[in-house]
This record gives sequence, structure tokens and C-alpha cells, in this order.
Amino acid sequence: MTDDTALWLDRGGDLRVGPAATPVPEAHQILVRTEAVAINPVDWIVQTIGSLIYAWLSRPAVLGEDVAGEVVAVGSGVTRFRVGDRVLGLAVGTEKDRNRPEEGAFRSSTLLSEDLAAPIPEGMAAADAVVLPLTLSTAATGLFEQGQLGLRLPTTADAAGERESVVIWGAATAVGLNAVQLAVAAGYDVVATASPTNAALLLELGAREVLDRRDAAVVDRVVAALAGRRLAGVLAIGTGSTARGVEIATRADGAKRVASASTAVSFERIRPGRTAVPRALPSMLRMAGVEVPVRMRARRAGVRVSTVWGSALRHSAVGPAIWRDFLPAALAEGRYRALPEPLVAGTGLEAVPDALELQRRGVSARKVVVTL
Repeated sequence: MTDDTALWLDRGGDLRVGPAATPVPEAHQILVRTEAVAINPVDWIVQTIGSLIYAWLSRPAVLGEDVAGEVVAVGSGVTRFRVGDRVLGLAVGTEKDRNRPEEGAFRSSTLLSEDLAAPIPEGMAAADAVVLPLTLSTAATGLFEQGQLGLRLPTTADAAGERESVVIWGAATAVGLNAVQLAVAAGYDVVATASPTNAALLLELGAREVLDRRDAAVVDRVVAALAGRRLAGVLAIGTGSTARGVEIATRADGAKRVASASTAVSFERIRPGRTAVPRALPSMLRMAGVEVPVRMRARRAGVRVSTVWGSALRHSAVGPAIWRDFLPAALAEGRYRALPEPLVAGTGLEAVPDALELQRRGVSARKVVVTL
């Protein structure tokens, strides 16, 4: 049956809209008719140099992680959702152990795991809800997975008592805005770094202090803000932030842990095409040349640095704790906000390539969204 359409990624990075077979859900999957998708940096990175860093990915492939829409079919083992429910969820079709275009986001209907989906609250538009899945999952992975910072999980009740501190470097990013909310919900004191233009929002979300990440003395200021408190860990978000996180963890009292959701270099200038991989190799070598000394310095200081993979929570208890036990009630009751706000870049799968380019050029405290 080929009643669906998808945005197919061919070899060489070319994107085309074409027919796709309507997927059939497995036992614990739901089939969602897509109302909105969101764009993440990983999407254009895979389009550009996927043959290098996602070598397992079969072509043609369907990219995309963020989906919001209406459930149109459910698997035999599904208990949380029914046909007609509106949901947001994390699509995992490009993951190595899935590698299925039926589970990518950029299509008219897609398969989601029941454990990686949540109801959209009444009155919330799909374009507002769809900003959450990957950034929420990445923040939760960095904060709560035992191989990362290993913090206690958030609850639906107000946390009380003496609070340990978490530093979130790059708190105004899409991942950072979710990390601040999750850490506060878990009962942690949050010290954040961001541009001053976003400080008011971060304070509103519960951060105790927001420091200018561009200030030459910002590391000193973060350490001073931690005085008298125990550091529970640093979540480092954004290009080059790992080194700053290591310095903070080295100097502060408490846990010597840095969860790194960053790279040492960026790939925005590498364009899709058959020459993309050769042009990316110098950047990859430069990245290694920066990252290796940082990791060595961390080891000498007794600081553990881990790399955050946003969808890792689907293999652990963190996934259901966030997607099933925490998010639905917190979102419905207004205790958790769908952030960053969407920047709707067009309608239809045909608009996704231009949306990818818009995201590549960079947006601040917004998430690029396409409605279907």
C-alpha cells in the first residue's frame, strides 16, 4: 500500500518527496499521521556527512526525530494510546538498531514507540508540541542516565530540601531550555550560562543564576556562584563547551562529572553533495585535535567526561520515567513548557529542505518547524 509520502534522502545528500508504503505498527508501536515535524542539527549533518558518521544508514532513508500528530493505528500490545489521540514523540528510524525509513519523522505517517510518546495537551497546537522530542530526550539522557550525570529523576511533586547544584552551559539552546526545566523538576539548584538576552526566560524557568557565557571571566563567576554548594555535575551544550565544563568541575566542590552534548568544531559550512565527506575530513581531524587534549586534561584532574547520545534513554528506565511518568502530567498541568518556541518555516514535506537550511544558518531560542 503506497498511500503515504516521504522525504527521501538519497546517496549524495539529495532530498526528494516521493511515495512511501503505509507502515504497519509492531506490537508496541503507534502509527501517527503527521501534523508537524521539527528540525534538528543532526538532520542536516546526516544529510551532509551521514556516510561518514552514520555509515550504517541504508539509502534511501527518511530523516527526522520530532513528530506530532494523530494516532491512526496501534499495535497489539499498546495500552497508553488509542486511535484518535494526539501525541508528540521521538522517531528513531535512523538509529543503528532500527535503520527503518518507516520510523523516520519526515513522512506523512510514521511509526513511534509507545514508550517514546506522550499526549498533546488539549488546546496545544502540534507546531508547539513538536519542539520537544529530541531536545527533551537529549537533556534527560545527559542529566539522568547512569553513564552521564546520573541525577535523580524528576517527579510530579515539588522538590524540597537542600539542593545540590547543576551547571548547564548553553542553557538557552533547545537542549538547555529542557535541561533547566528537568533539573529544577528533579529538585536541583541550576546555575546557567547563556546570552544575556535569554536570561529572563531562564530565570523564569527556575534557574537561580544566569551568567553571560561570552564574559571572559564566566568560569570564575560560575565557580563563585557554586560557593557553599555541592556540584552534582555539568551539562555542557554547544560547540567547544566541554573544556569549560571540565574547568568548572575541576575547581568546584562536588561531583567531577561532565556530560558533553557538544563538538569541538561545527560543520555548518560543509554543503551536501558528493564532495561533502572529503571537505569534512579536515574538520574531523581538527575536532580530534581539540577533543583529545580536553579529555586528557579531564582525566588528569579526575573529571569524568561522557558523550551524550540523545536517544540513549530508550534503552533504559529513564525513557519511560520521562515520557510516561513525568511529561504527560507536567505538560498538561503547565508545570513543564514546550520550549523553545516554534519558528514555522513552511507547510508540507517540500518545505523541509529549506527548513534544514534555515536551521543550518542558525536560530536563537527558537526551533524550526514544518507543518503538514
